[in-house]
Amino acid sequence: MAAPVQKGEELELRIDSLAYGGSGVARHDGFVVFVRGGLPGDRVRARVTKVKRGFAEAAADAVLEPGPNRVEAPCPHFGTCGGCRFQDLAYEAQISAKEQQVRDALVRIGRIAEPPLEPIVPAASQYGYRNKLEYSFAAGDEGVELGFHRAGRWDEVVGIDACLLTTDLGNAIRLAVRDWAREERLEAYDQGTGDGYLRHLVVREGRNTGQALVLLVTAPGERFETGYLVDVLRRFPEVRSIHWAVNDTPAERTNVTTTLLWGDEAIEEEILGLRFRLRPAAFLQTNTEMAERLYALARECAGLTGAENVFDLYCGTGTIALALAGGAASVWGVEISEESVACAVENAELNGIANARFYAGNVGQTLERLVEEAGRPDVVVVDPPRPGLAGKALRRTGGLGAARIVYVSCNPTTLASDVKVLRDEFGYALVRCRPVDMFPHTPHVESVSLLTRSS
Repeated sequence: MAAPVQKGEELELRIDSLAYGGSGVARHDGFVVFVRGGLPGDRVRARVTKVKRGFAEAAADAVLEPGPNRVEAPCPHFGTCGGCRFQDLAYEAQISAKEQQVRDALVRIGRIAEPPLEPIVPAASQYGYRNKLEYSFAAGDEGVELGFHRAGRWDEVVGIDACLLTTDLGNAIRLAVRDWAREERLEAYDQGTGDGYLRHLVVREGRNTGQALVLLVTAPGERFETGYLVDVLRRFPEVRSIHWAVNDTPAERTNVTTTLLWGDEAIEEEILGLRFRLRPAAFLQTNTEMAERLYALARECAGLTGAENVFDLYCGTGTIALALAGGAASVWGVEISEESVACAVENAELNGIANARFYAGNVGQTLERLVEEAGRPDVVVVDPPRPGLAGKALRRTGGLGAARIVYVSCNPTTLASDVKVLRDEFGYALVRCRPVDMFPHTPHVESVSLLTRSS
């Protein structure tokens, strides 16, 4: 049967709910239409942008009748900046939708009729919560601008006066670098043509330590006086580390080799009483307050008594592993990034933790060797990327036979799919799942789940 809509067609739609990913869900003659910019309860005029066999996508051109939870977005850049899609949705409605999305995934994909879902943990702060932001340079009327990509565009950047997700310090550093670039008459890199020089600015903050790291990413060539940039940034006493990196590829990347211009190689953050060193490319959850809640939930689900052998798969820089180490006999972390593993080892030393070991390798290919060295685990913690436990990793994790699996997820659909395989093929049961709102005003939702296996 042909779809009842065509690309470019204008429709009047009532939004029923939010889909995972952030689009509103509407129906036209029973046919599902995902509407970007539509919120539950809205009546909108939308233009169809894509038609598939079972659904269509559209963009809202006008809100004809606002839904009950639509609010005024406080950010002046809302709607043009590509971040913070839900500043115009009341916060209680945001977290309710996210909790429902996790539930729906477990029911629809995981085939769990009554998921053991606990109430979502709301964010401690709705604004000013990010400890890291990456900005892009662009040409402007007054010289370079520094901000974020325009919504839906890879080749346009919106200059930002104040971002509500960072701190006053983060905003002040960004504006100081923008003013420095204008004073030095430096040109922004053009993603379309490959011309220009300035590409990205990364600002990281240790929210519990008051330390900041700044990274400037440029095209090849030293076209600025490094000492003057250092002088500009040292006006902020919180700045402890200033780096410069060259990206000579078309790809928009900030995780490239850096040169230390001034200060320490890394700054530190404190989470759950532990110190963690942060280099420019080191991974850490970007919401420090909620990372503490997330890791505390993982520790609670692990149920450690002091005698357990724990595997932490996709361990990153060792944050969860080290948070568990004090309650375990031994913790073994696996991570494919050698740089992250080096950071994990350093973080263990920094905190005087002697019962944690870390190894670099692909999780699916490393587990057999790890079992030979460490023995079988009592508890397995997984914190995989968005695709979940892909390939061999899923079945080899299930085959470890651990009594408990603690699954930290950033994607409810892959969580549900993996839970189904662990249940059907390895006898695990999902006994609890708690969503956590790490990123207010965005579609993203984290969760911590506990699966147990009957002996």
